[in-house]
Amino acid sequence: MGLITGHDAVVVGSGAGGAAAAWRLCQHGLRVLLLEAGPTFDPARDYPLDSPGWERKGFPVRPGSQASITYGDLGTLHADSEDLASWSRGGFPWRLPAGSPRPPSSSGYSHVQGVGGSTLHFVGEAHRLHPDAFRQHSLTGSGTDWPLGYADLEPLYTEVEDVLGVAGADTNDERWRSRPYPLPPHPLSPGALALQQAGSRLGQSWQVNPRAALSAPWKGRPPCNYCGQCSRGCPLGDKGSADVTFLPQADETGRLTLLPNSIVTRLHTGPNGRIVRIDAIVAGRRESIETPILVLAAGAVQTPRLLLLSANAEMPDGVANSSGQVGRNFMETLSWRSVGFVPGLTGSHLGLPADAICWTPSQADARVADFRLNHTTLETGLNGPIGYATRLVPGFGAEFKAALRESFGSALAVGAVGRVVPDARSGIDLDPLQRDAHGLPVARISSVLTEQSVTRLRQMAKAARAVLAEAGAVLVEEAGSRDSFTATHVFGTARMGSDRTTSVADPLGRAHDHPNLWIADASTFPTSGGGEAPSLTIMALALRAADAIASQ
Repeated sequence: MGLITGHDAVVVGSGAGGAAAAWRLCQHGLRVLLLEAGPTFDPARDYPLDSPGWERKGFPVRPGSQASITYGDLGTLHADSEDLASWSRGGFPWRLPAGSPRPPSSSGYSHVQGVGGSTLHFVGEAHRLHPDAFRQHSLTGSGTDWPLGYADLEPLYTEVEDVLGVAGADTNDERWRSRPYPLPPHPLSPGALALQQAGSRLGQSWQVNPRAALSAPWKGRPPCNYCGQCSRGCPLGDKGSADVTFLPQADETGRLTLLPNSIVTRLHTGPNGRIVRIDAIVAGRRESIETPILVLAAGAVQTPRLLLLSANAEMPDGVANSSGQVGRNFMETLSWRSVGFVPGLTGSHLGLPADAICWTPSQADARVADFRLNHTTLETGLNGPIGYATRLVPGFGAEFKAALRESFGSALAVGAVGRVVPDARSGIDLDPLQRDAHGLPVARISSVLTEQSVTRLRQMAKAARAVLAEAGAVLVEEAGSRDSFTATHVFGTARMGSDRTTSVADPLGRAHDHPNLWIADASTFPTSGGGEAPSLTIMALALRAADAIASQ
């Protein structure tokens, strides 16, 4: 095993944070080696959404595109939360009995290992974190404050939006902007318009959701064709995933070397706490790689796993873990979904997914949002007849066919994403029994819903049900975090802070314990926000870290 040298910085992970960090470092003139554990996806080959059976296909799974993960304590289903149990008129009327362990869903932690990371799979919501979310503890007494504020990230948000080609409408809310969105907003779909009209009668302010999907040609990429399949993979390249935005622009500098199918297995420390090299399996070969600068951007599950795997005699609890916080403060995605048939509504399967959002579903005087609502008909799989047939319309034979024809295009779904406060029982550790293909312990997720989370989930369900009722909907399906662990966004397992005894990284993303180790993913988030999608903030923080690296 030789030593790979000749680069200025190594970035681990090519998703939202890793791609943005690599691009910025290349801009600063550094030679960057980017290691991605998963494969490269080919949109023409891997996203055949124009072929028969498209509706039965989720995002493709390729060899190496998902990490092995196990689950520890996910909590228990309690009888006093039966009102939040999942059900469907046509698909799953059963319920696990109270006292059962809360299981992971079929997807559990939904992620992608591949060039572009989970941005390949994301819908493309492009949210700035609300200014008050940075001061959660100061304003509410729960959670913790960020060691930085909205003003620190605003110029970086603007820059990220330009790279992605975000389409949005200026709303003059507290997420103030120094520049307008790069592209005009997408038109609202029939389902979104129905929610906007119903919400206005309830005092809910539904508005265009900012989206990293092109509403017009942008930097050589075509506009969206409104196929509605964003989470199945975008074959056109209009969705702002990292593989068609940051990574090609980094490659154009001539300073990027991208190695897919490269799994980092260990970090090695040297004098003064520096990370001197890493071990990796590159295309099946074991390699040692020099690390003048190391940026970890493997996500809030794999980043803490790698730090814990790298424990040594001097650091028995893992690298960067003198605070004991690596793997702790885990926050899942608290989610809810209500679906109903709206008499007279047609074409709800059309348009752009996640095209409308409501930031004001809770009490008017709340300083920190507890959750948001969004139009989720397409993301929840109701963009074709199979979703109706397997979940919403019961029966068989001629009557079933007639009911399906009559109901198709009238389903309306409201989703909600809520704020989570970390709990001591939730975190990432190394499974003592399960090992991956290379003989290393896999990451184990524990995530327990607190009483506060259950209360918030009930508020989310109430708000979603209310707007559907106002739209005239008859409920036919509901699902949420009460019944199973399912998360597309996770946070907090190597959080940033000014106090090195309670955090892993400083406000710029540099590990307190190691002068050349930086973290650029959602593991540094001190809070999960009020339901915002995190990608834009991850990218902004990655640019901030890369600028600090270049300046130092």
